[in-house]
Amino acid sequence: MAGNRGGDAGEGEWLKVAELRATVEAQDPHAKEVDNLTLRRFLRARDHNVEKASAMLLKALRWRREAVPGGSVPEEKVQSDLDDDKVYMGGADRTGRPILLAFPAKHFSAKRDMPKFKSTSPRDSYSPTIMTLPSCGGIEGYCVYLLDSICARIPRGQEKFVCIVDLKGWGYSNCDIRAYIAAIEIMQNYYPERLGKALMIHVPYMFMKAWKMIYPFIDNVTRDKFVFVDDKSLQEVLHQEIDDSQIPDTLGGKLAPVSLKNNARINLD
Repeated sequence: MAGNRGGDAGEGEWLKVAELRATVEAQDPHAKEVDNLTLRRFLRARDHNVEKASAMLLKALRWRREAVPGGSVPEEKVQSDLDDDKVYMGGADRTGRPILLAFPAKHFSAKRDMPKFKSTSPRDSYSPTIMTLPSCGGIEGYCVYLLDSICARIPRGQEKFVCIVDLKGWGYSNCDIRAYIAAIEIMQNYYPERLGKALMIHVPYMFMKAWKMIYPFIDNVTRDKFVFVDDKSLQEVLHQEIDDSQIPDTLGGKLAPVSLKNNARINLD
């Protein structure tokens, strides 16, 4: 049961995991299906506070049953987003974490379908704290689909993935604050301790205006994982993080990434 984030777990942490398991199983029988590594991720996401971690996990279990009643999001429910090829699967970084490549310039807010949601945040009208995903579709369903897909590629002994967000060509027609916040909140609330690092590259100045609106909705732990890389440092940073054989060919490397759409078909073959 070794993990990577924060080093391997010690005896004290596993005792906390056992305490967390007993707490959540007493309130939700479905918690018995949750493995110890997942319990540990929720525990770490709440700084080893069992009470807070149990509340977070119980909410996630309820959300998953309501949002994805079939256990996974059917491809046909997110076909429109898949056809836009805005997410690709890459290789792995130097520590073995799988790489996801995102191209926000291929997303257009006018095209996206965001189901109605129940907001529980008082911060402002942008906050989309998702409680259900009607028909597992829309941009939230797509987020679940891609997060499930990248997490399925995480090898044994690793628990995280790396994301390269390439903002080249991004403009106002691509700006979708609600969708960005929805994606971040789904990730940090229901897939805790899965994101290892997000490299933000080819960042246009105008994007920083959008980032200022998104930033307050990102928790402190997740904020530290976003790294903005300037163009002059890009190749140096990429080679520090990733072997040349695993760097996407679109960024000067040797690996041809696979679109999320084609990745699903490869897995079926």
